[in-house]
Amino acid sequence: MKTKKDVYKFSRLMYIIEAALEYFVSLAVGTVYLAKLAEYIGLSDSLTGILSSFVSLGCGFQLIAIFLANKRPVKRWVTLLHTVSQALFAMIYLIPVFTFTQTEKTVLFIGSLLVAHIIHNAINPPKINWYMSLVDNDKRGRFTANKEIVSLISGMAFSYGLGAIMDHFEALGDIRTAFIICGIGVFGLTVLHSITLLVSQEKPVRVEERRESVGASLKNLFKNKDLFKIILISVIWNVANYATTPFMGTYQTKELAFTMTFATVIAMVGSLLRALFSQPMGKFADKYSFSKMLIVCFSIAAVAYGVNIFTVPSNGKIFYFIHYALHCIAMAGINSATINLIYDYVEPNQRTQALALNQTLAGFTGFFVTLIMSPLVAFIQNNGNCIFGLSVYAQQVMSIFSFIVVLLIIVYMLVVVSKIKRKDFDGAKTEIKKEERE
Repeated sequence: MKTKKDVYKFSRLMYIIEAALEYFVSLAVGTVYLAKLAEYIGLSDSLTGILSSFVSLGCGFQLIAIFLANKRPVKRWVTLLHTVSQALFAMIYLIPVFTFTQTEKTVLFIGSLLVAHIIHNAINPPKINWYMSLVDNDKRGRFTANKEIVSLISGMAFSYGLGAIMDHFEALGDIRTAFIICGIGVFGLTVLHSITLLVSQEKPVRVEERRESVGASLKNLFKNKDLFKIILISVIWNVANYATTPFMGTYQTKELAFTMTFATVIAMVGSLLRALFSQPMGKFADKYSFSKMLIVCFSIAAVAYGVNIFTVPSNGKIFYFIHYALHCIAMAGINSATINLIYDYVEPNQRTQALALNQTLAGFTGFFVTLIMSPLVAFIQNNGNCIFGLSVYAQQVMSIFSFIVVLLIIVYMLVVVSKIKRKDFDGAKTEIKKEERE
Protein backbone atom coordinates (compact mmCIF):
# COMPACT_ATOMS: atom_id res chain seq x y z
CA MET A 1 0.00 0.00 0.00
CA LYS A 2 1.17 3.53 -0.76
CA THR A 3 1.69 5.78 2.21
CA LYS A 4 0.35 9.31 2.24
CA LYS A 5 3.75 10.90 1.61
CA ASP A 6 4.03 9.00 -1.70
CA VAL A 7 1.36 11.34 -3.09
CA TYR A 8 4.03 14.02 -3.42
CA LYS A 9 6.82 11.82 -4.78
CA PHE A 10 6.35 13.06 -8.37
CA SER A 11 6.23 16.69 -7.20
CA ARG A 12 9.49 16.25 -5.32
CA LEU A 13 11.02 14.92 -8.54
CA MET A 14 9.67 17.97 -10.37
CA TYR A 15 11.27 20.19 -7.72
CA ILE A 16 14.65 18.66 -8.49
CA ILE A 17 14.15 19.26 -12.24
CA GLU A 18 12.73 22.74 -11.65
CA ALA A 19 15.76 23.68 -9.56
CA ALA A 20 18.12 22.47 -12.31
CA LEU A 21 16.35 24.50 -15.01
CA GLU A 22 16.33 27.58 -12.79
CA TYR A 23 20.04 27.05 -12.16
CA PHE A 24 20.71 26.99 -15.93
CA VAL A 25 19.07 30.39 -16.30
CA SER A 26 21.06 31.81 -13.37
CA LEU A 27 24.29 30.50 -14.94
CA ALA A 28 23.44 32.16 -18.25
CA VAL A 29 23.01 35.59 -16.65
CA GLY A 30 25.81 35.41 -14.08
CA THR A 31 29.58 35.94 -13.65
CA VAL A 32 31.59 35.80 -16.88
CA TYR A 33 28.56 35.73 -19.20
CA LEU A 34 27.11 38.87 -17.66
CA ALA A 35 30.57 40.44 -17.84
CA LYS A 36 30.81 39.58 -21.54
CA LEU A 37 27.40 41.15 -22.27
CA ALA A 38 28.28 44.25 -20.25
CA GLU A 39 31.64 44.56 -22.00
CA TYR A 40 29.93 44.40 -25.42
CA ILE A 41 27.60 47.24 -24.45
CA GLY A 42 30.55 49.23 -23.10
CA LEU A 43 29.98 49.20 -19.34
CA SER A 44 32.84 49.74 -16.86
CA ASP A 45 34.20 47.05 -14.53
CA SER A 46 32.84 48.80 -11.43
CA LEU A 47 29.36 49.07 -12.96
CA THR A 48 29.54 45.42 -14.06
CA GLY A 49 30.38 44.51 -10.45
CA ILE A 50 27.28 46.37 -9.29
CA LEU A 51 25.18 44.57 -11.91
CA SER A 52 26.56 41.24 -10.70
CA SER A 53 25.42 42.15 -7.20
CA PHE A 54 21.85 42.57 -8.50
CA VAL A 55 21.53 38.94 -7.42
CA SER A 56 21.91 40.20 -3.87
CA LEU A 57 19.81 43.34 -4.38
CA GLY A 58 17.03 41.19 -5.83
CA CYS A 59 17.13 39.06 -2.68
CA GLY A 60 16.35 42.24 -0.77
CA PHE A 61 12.99 42.37 -2.49
CA GLN A 62 11.99 39.08 -0.93
CA LEU A 63 10.44 41.42 1.62
CA ILE A 64 7.48 41.50 -0.77
CA ALA A 65 6.97 37.79 -0.09
CA ILE A 66 6.01 38.59 3.51
CA PHE A 67 2.84 40.23 2.21
CA LEU A 68 2.20 37.42 -0.28
CA ALA A 69 2.72 34.60 2.23
CA ASN A 70 -1.00 34.09 2.90
CA LYS A 71 -2.03 34.35 -0.73
CA ARG A 72 -2.91 30.68 -1.24
CA PRO A 73 -2.63 28.58 -3.25
CA VAL A 74 0.73 29.84 -4.50
CA LYS A 75 1.13 27.66 -7.58
CA ARG A 76 -0.76 29.82 -10.09
CA TRP A 77 0.76 33.21 -9.33
CA VAL A 78 4.26 31.83 -8.65
CA THR A 79 4.26 30.10 -12.05
CA LEU A 80 3.09 33.24 -13.87
CA LEU A 81 5.61 35.58 -12.25
CA HIS A 82 8.46 33.08 -12.60
CA THR A 83 7.80 32.94 -16.33
CA VAL A 84 7.89 36.73 -16.59
CA SER A 85 11.18 37.03 -14.68
CA GLN A 86 12.93 34.38 -16.77
CA ALA A 87 11.67 35.92 -20.01
CA LEU A 88 13.33 39.18 -18.90
CA PHE A 89 16.56 37.29 -18.21
CA ALA A 90 16.41 35.96 -21.78
CA MET A 91 15.95 39.52 -23.06
CA ILE A 92 19.30 40.72 -21.70
CA TYR A 93 20.99 38.57 -24.37
CA LEU A 94 19.00 40.25 -27.12
CA ILE A 95 19.19 43.88 -25.95
CA PRO A 96 22.91 44.25 -26.92
CA VAL A 97 22.15 43.28 -30.54
CA PHE A 98 19.26 45.73 -30.94
CA THR A 99 19.88 48.86 -33.04
CA PHE A 100 19.63 51.20 -30.07
CA THR A 101 22.06 53.82 -28.81
CA GLN A 102 24.50 52.79 -26.08
CA THR A 103 22.52 54.79 -23.52
CA GLU A 104 19.25 53.10 -24.53
CA LYS A 105 20.90 49.65 -24.41
CA THR A 106 22.37 50.41 -20.99
CA VAL A 107 19.02 51.52 -19.56
CA LEU A 108 17.13 48.54 -21.02
CA PHE A 109 19.85 46.10 -19.98
CA ILE A 110 20.02 47.32 -16.38
CA GLY A 111 16.23 47.70 -16.14
CA SER A 112 15.48 44.19 -17.43
CA LEU A 113 18.12 42.62 -15.18
CA LEU A 114 16.90 44.48 -12.08
CA VAL A 115 13.18 43.81 -12.64
CA ALA A 116 13.87 40.14 -13.39
CA HIS A 117 15.79 39.74 -10.13
CA ILE A 118 13.11 41.59 -8.14
CA ILE A 119 10.28 39.39 -9.45
CA HIS A 120 12.34 36.22 -9.10
CA ASN A 121 13.13 36.94 -5.48
CA ALA A 122 9.66 38.14 -4.50
CA ILE A 123 8.26 34.71 -5.39
CA ASN A 124 11.21 32.61 -4.22
CA PRO A 125 10.26 32.15 -0.52
CA PRO A 126 6.67 31.03 -1.30
CA LYS A 127 8.01 28.65 -3.94
CA ILE A 128 10.64 27.18 -1.63
CA ASN A 129 8.10 26.77 1.17
CA TRP A 130 5.66 25.14 -1.30
CA TYR A 131 8.16 22.50 -2.35
CA MET A 132 10.00 22.01 0.94
CA SER A 133 6.68 21.31 2.69
CA LEU A 134 6.59 18.12 0.59
CA VAL A 135 9.86 16.88 2.18
CA ASP A 136 10.09 15.07 5.55
CA ASN A 137 11.84 17.17 8.21
CA ASP A 138 14.48 14.56 9.01
CA LYS A 139 15.39 14.16 5.32
CA ARG A 140 15.83 17.81 4.35
CA GLY A 141 19.63 17.69 4.39
CA ARG A 142 19.88 14.74 2.03
CA PHE A 143 17.06 15.93 -0.23
CA THR A 144 18.53 19.41 -0.72
CA ALA A 145 21.91 17.76 -1.35
CA ASN A 146 20.44 15.49 -4.05
CA LYS A 147 18.65 18.46 -5.60
CA GLU A 148 21.88 20.42 -5.71
CA ILE A 149 23.87 17.51 -7.14
CA VAL A 150 21.48 17.19 -10.10
CA SER A 151 21.65 20.95 -10.73
CA LEU A 152 25.42 21.07 -10.53
CA ILE A 153 26.20 18.06 -12.71
CA SER A 154 23.72 19.02 -15.43
CA GLY A 155 24.85 22.64 -15.05
CA MET A 156 28.40 21.62 -15.97
CA ALA A 157 27.29 20.41 -19.40
CA PHE A 158 25.14 23.52 -19.85
CA SER A 159 27.98 25.88 -18.87
CA TYR A 160 30.45 24.17 -21.17
CA GLY A 161 28.05 24.40 -24.10
CA LEU A 162 27.36 28.06 -23.37
CA GLY A 163 31.07 28.88 -23.11
CA ALA A 164 31.87 26.97 -26.31
CA ILE A 165 29.18 28.88 -28.23
CA MET A 166 30.56 32.21 -26.97
CA ASP A 167 34.17 31.39 -27.86
CA HIS A 168 33.29 29.92 -31.27
CA PHE A 169 31.41 32.95 -32.51
CA GLU A 170 33.77 35.43 -30.87
CA ALA A 171 36.65 33.77 -32.75
CA LEU A 172 34.65 34.32 -35.94
CA GLY A 173 34.15 37.98 -34.98
CA ASP A 174 30.40 37.40 -34.68
CA ILE A 175 29.57 37.53 -30.96
CA ARG A 176 26.13 38.95 -31.83
CA THR A 177 25.04 35.55 -33.19
CA ALA A 178 26.15 33.90 -29.94
CA PHE A 179 24.00 36.33 -27.96
CA ILE A 180 20.98 35.58 -30.16
CA ILE A 181 21.42 31.78 -29.82
CA CYS A 182 21.82 32.05 -26.04
CA GLY A 183 18.81 34.34 -25.74
CA ILE A 184 16.61 31.89 -27.64
CA GLY A 185 18.00 29.07 -25.48
CA VAL A 186 17.04 30.86 -22.26
CA PHE A 187 13.52 31.39 -23.64
CA GLY A 188 13.34 27.62 -24.22
CA LEU A 189 14.46 26.95 -20.65
CA THR A 190 11.73 29.32 -19.46
CA VAL A 191 9.05 27.20 -21.15
CA LEU A 192 10.39 23.94 -19.70
CA HIS A 193 10.71 25.48 -16.24
CA SER A 194 7.10 26.69 -16.32
CA ILE A 195 5.92 23.17 -17.20
CA THR A 196 7.60 21.69 -14.10
CA LEU A 197 5.74 24.20 -11.91
CA LEU A 198 2.41 23.51 -13.61
CA VAL A 199 2.55 19.72 -13.13
CA SER A 200 3.64 19.88 -9.46
CA GLN A 201 1.18 19.48 -6.59
CA GLU A 202 0.73 21.83 -3.66
CA LYS A 203 -0.11 20.73 -0.13
CA PRO A 204 -3.56 21.77 1.12
CA VAL A 205 -3.39 24.78 3.42
CA ARG A 206 -3.88 24.06 7.10
CA VAL A 207 -6.59 25.97 8.98
CA GLU A 208 -4.18 27.90 11.21
CA GLU A 209 -2.18 29.05 8.18
CA ARG A 210 -5.30 30.39 6.46
CA ARG A 211 -6.50 32.46 9.38
CA GLU A 212 -3.31 34.20 10.47
CA SER A 213 -3.09 37.76 9.15
CA VAL A 214 0.10 39.37 7.89
CA GLY A 215 0.24 41.61 10.95
CA ALA A 216 -0.17 38.74 13.40
CA SER A 217 2.36 36.63 11.54
CA LEU A 218 4.97 39.42 11.58
CA LYS A 219 4.33 40.07 15.27
CA ASN A 220 5.02 36.43 16.11
CA LEU A 221 8.03 36.42 13.80
CA PHE A 222 9.69 39.37 15.51
CA LYS A 223 9.23 37.69 18.89
CA ASN A 224 11.52 34.87 17.75
CA LYS A 225 14.93 36.05 19.02
CA ASP A 226 16.67 32.90 17.79
CA LEU A 227 15.54 33.69 14.24
CA PHE A 228 17.45 36.98 14.18
CA LYS A 229 20.57 35.25 15.48
CA ILE A 230 20.25 32.89 12.49
CA ILE A 231 19.55 35.71 10.03
CA LEU A 232 22.75 37.45 11.11
CA ILE A 233 24.71 34.49 9.67
CA SER A 234 23.41 35.22 6.16
CA VAL A 235 23.93 38.96 6.61
CA ILE A 236 27.60 38.64 7.63
CA TRP A 237 28.23 36.01 4.94
CA ASN A 238 26.90 38.35 2.26
CA VAL A 239 29.23 41.07 3.53
CA ALA A 240 32.14 38.70 2.86
CA ASN A 241 30.86 37.16 -0.37
CA TYR A 242 29.64 40.30 -2.12
CA ALA A 243 32.79 42.28 -1.35
CA THR A 244 34.71 40.02 -3.75
CA THR A 245 32.56 37.71 -5.91
CA PRO A 246 30.83 40.36 -8.11
CA PHE A 247 34.23 41.60 -9.29
CA MET A 248 35.66 38.18 -10.15
CA GLY A 249 33.90 37.90 -13.53
CA THR A 250 35.82 40.84 -15.00
CA TYR A 251 39.01 39.67 -13.21
CA GLN A 252 38.83 36.40 -15.13
CA THR A 253 38.08 37.92 -18.53
CA LYS A 254 40.49 40.88 -18.26
CA GLU A 255 43.40 40.76 -15.80
CA LEU A 256 43.71 36.95 -15.71
CA ALA A 257 42.90 36.79 -19.45
CA PHE A 258 40.88 33.56 -19.28
CA THR A 259 39.01 32.46 -22.39
CA MET A 260 35.30 31.77 -21.94
CA THR A 261 35.97 28.06 -22.44
CA PHE A 262 38.69 27.98 -19.77
CA ALA A 263 36.51 29.93 -17.34
CA THR A 264 33.72 27.47 -18.04
CA VAL A 265 36.01 24.48 -17.42
CA ILE A 266 36.93 25.92 -14.03
CA ALA A 267 33.23 26.44 -13.28
CA MET A 268 32.53 22.84 -14.30
CA VAL A 269 35.22 21.43 -12.03
CA GLY A 270 33.90 23.61 -9.22
CA SER A 271 30.39 22.32 -9.82
CA LEU A 272 31.63 18.73 -9.81
CA LEU A 273 33.37 19.27 -6.47
CA ARG A 274 30.28 20.95 -5.06
CA ALA A 275 28.19 17.98 -6.22
CA LEU A 276 30.60 15.48 -4.68
CA PHE A 277 30.55 17.25 -1.32
CA SER A 278 26.81 18.06 -1.21
CA GLN A 279 25.66 14.60 -0.12
CA PRO A 280 28.30 14.16 2.63
CA MET A 281 27.50 17.68 3.86
CA GLY A 282 23.77 16.89 3.88
CA LYS A 283 24.30 13.65 5.83
CA PHE A 284 26.58 15.46 8.28
CA ALA A 285 23.90 18.12 8.86
CA ASP A 286 21.11 15.55 9.34
CA LYS A 287 23.25 13.67 11.88
CA TYR A 288 24.87 16.54 13.81
CA SER A 289 23.20 19.84 12.83
CA PHE A 290 23.25 22.45 10.09
CA SER A 291 25.01 24.78 12.54
CA LYS A 292 28.03 22.48 12.90
CA MET A 293 28.11 21.92 9.16
CA LEU A 294 28.28 25.71 8.61
CA ILE A 295 31.34 26.01 10.86
CA VAL A 296 33.12 23.50 8.61
CA CYS A 297 31.95 25.25 5.42
CA PHE A 298 32.95 28.74 6.59
CA SER A 299 36.39 27.44 7.56
CA ILE A 300 36.86 26.18 4.00
CA ALA A 301 35.58 29.51 2.63
CA ALA A 302 38.17 31.38 4.71
CA VAL A 303 40.95 29.32 3.14
CA ALA A 304 39.46 30.00 -0.32
CA TYR A 305 39.61 33.77 0.16
CA GLY A 306 43.07 33.42 1.68
CA VAL A 307 44.30 31.77 -1.52
CA ASN A 308 42.66 34.44 -3.67
CA ILE A 309 44.67 37.13 -1.90
CA PHE A 310 47.71 35.80 -3.78
CA THR A 311 46.01 35.25 -7.17
CA VAL A 312 47.66 37.32 -9.93
CA PRO A 313 48.01 36.91 -13.73
CA SER A 314 51.31 35.00 -13.44
CA ASN A 315 49.76 32.24 -11.31
CA GLY A 316 46.10 32.88 -12.10
CA LYS A 317 45.28 29.56 -13.74
CA ILE A 318 46.49 27.63 -10.70
CA PHE A 319 45.65 29.91 -7.77
CA TYR A 320 42.24 31.00 -9.05
CA PHE A 321 41.38 27.36 -9.69
CA ILE A 322 42.30 26.46 -6.08
CA HIS A 323 40.31 29.45 -4.77
CA TYR A 324 37.24 28.60 -6.82
CA ALA A 325 37.40 24.87 -5.99
CA LEU A 326 37.51 25.56 -2.24
CA HIS A 327 34.76 28.17 -2.54
CA CYS A 328 32.52 25.65 -4.32
CA ILE A 329 33.16 22.99 -1.66
CA ALA A 330 32.17 25.52 1.01
CA MET A 331 29.04 26.49 -0.93
CA ALA A 332 28.03 22.80 -1.01
CA GLY A 333 26.76 23.37 2.52
CA ILE A 334 26.33 27.12 2.99
CA ASN A 335 23.35 27.69 0.68
CA SER A 336 21.25 24.80 1.94
CA ALA A 337 22.18 25.35 5.60
CA THR A 338 21.10 29.00 5.71
CA ILE A 339 17.66 27.90 4.45
CA ASN A 340 17.36 24.77 6.57
CA LEU A 341 18.31 26.61 9.76
CA ILE A 342 15.12 28.62 9.29
CA TYR A 343 13.17 25.36 9.34
CA ASP A 344 14.91 24.41 12.59
CA TYR A 345 13.84 27.52 14.50
CA VAL A 346 10.59 28.79 12.94
CA GLU A 347 7.02 27.51 13.16
CA PRO A 348 5.73 25.97 9.88
CA ASN A 349 3.13 28.71 9.28
CA GLN A 350 5.80 31.43 9.55
CA ARG A 351 8.50 29.94 7.36
CA THR A 352 7.69 31.81 4.15
CA GLN A 353 7.88 35.11 6.01
CA ALA A 354 11.06 34.06 7.83
CA LEU A 355 12.76 33.00 4.59
CA ALA A 356 11.74 36.30 3.01
CA LEU A 357 13.02 38.36 5.95
CA ASN A 358 16.30 36.44 5.97
CA GLN A 359 16.92 36.97 2.25
CA THR A 360 15.73 40.59 2.39
CA LEU A 361 18.22 41.65 5.06
CA ALA A 362 21.04 39.54 3.62
CA GLY A 363 20.25 40.65 0.07
CA PHE A 364 20.28 44.37 0.69
CA THR A 365 23.45 43.96 2.75
CA GLY A 366 25.22 42.17 -0.11
CA PHE A 367 24.22 44.77 -2.68
CA PHE A 368 25.24 47.77 -0.60
CA VAL A 369 28.56 46.14 0.28
CA THR A 370 29.29 45.83 -3.46
CA LEU A 371 28.10 49.40 -4.00
CA ILE A 372 30.46 50.64 -1.28
CA MET A 373 33.39 48.58 -2.57
CA SER A 374 32.94 49.60 -6.24
CA PRO A 375 34.59 53.06 -5.85
CA LEU A 376 37.57 51.40 -4.14
CA VAL A 377 37.87 48.91 -7.02
CA ALA A 378 37.71 51.77 -9.54
CA PHE A 379 40.25 53.81 -7.54
CA ILE A 380 42.80 50.98 -7.42
CA GLN A 381 42.39 50.25 -11.15
CA ASN A 382 42.58 53.92 -12.15
CA ASN A 383 45.68 54.27 -9.98
CA GLY A 384 47.53 51.67 -12.06
CA ASN A 385 46.61 48.77 -9.75
CA CYS A 386 48.38 50.42 -6.86
CA ILE A 387 47.30 51.40 -3.33
CA PHE A 388 49.41 52.84 -0.48
CA GLY A 389 52.41 52.46 -2.76
CA LEU A 390 51.87 48.73 -3.14
CA SER A 391 51.36 47.07 -6.51
CA VAL A 392 48.16 45.08 -6.06
CA TYR A 393 44.98 44.20 -7.94
CA ALA A 394 41.63 45.38 -6.61
CA GLN A 395 40.33 41.81 -6.31
CA GLN A 396 43.25 40.93 -4.02
CA VAL A 397 42.29 43.76 -1.66
CA MET A 398 38.66 42.63 -1.71
CA SER A 399 39.76 39.08 -0.86
CA ILE A 400 41.67 40.30 2.20
CA PHE A 401 38.49 41.97 3.44
CA SER A 402 36.38 38.85 2.75
CA PHE A 403 38.92 36.61 4.51
CA ILE A 404 38.72 38.71 7.71
CA VAL A 405 34.90 38.81 7.67
CA VAL A 406 34.61 35.02 7.24
CA LEU A 407 36.86 34.54 10.27
CA LEU A 408 34.41 36.74 12.23
CA ILE A 409 31.51 34.52 11.08
CA ILE A 410 33.28 31.43 12.41
CA VAL A 411 33.77 33.11 15.80
CA TYR A 412 30.07 34.10 15.81
CA MET A 413 29.02 30.53 14.99
CA LEU A 414 31.12 29.12 17.84
CA VAL A 415 30.21 31.72 20.47
CA VAL A 416 26.53 32.40 19.69
CA VAL A 417 24.84 30.05 17.21
CA SER A 418 26.25 26.77 18.54
CA LYS A 419 24.54 27.46 21.87
CA ILE A 420 21.02 27.81 20.40
CA LYS A 421 18.89 24.72 20.98
CA ARG A 422 17.23 23.26 17.89
CA LYS A 423 13.41 23.17 18.07
CA ASP A 424 11.39 20.10 17.11
CA PHE A 425 8.08 21.10 15.56
CA ASP A 426 7.12 17.51 14.75
CA GLY A 427 7.51 16.28 18.31
CA ALA A 428 7.57 12.59 18.95
CA LYS A 429 6.95 11.85 15.28
CA THR A 430 10.48 12.93 14.43
CA GLU A 431 11.99 10.90 17.25
CA ILE A 432 10.21 7.76 16.06
CA LYS A 433 11.52 8.28 12.52
CA LYS A 434 15.05 8.71 13.80
CA GLU A 435 14.83 5.49 15.81
CA GLU A 436 13.50 3.60 12.81
CA ARG A 437 16.34 4.94 10.63
CA GLU A 438 18.93 3.92 13.19
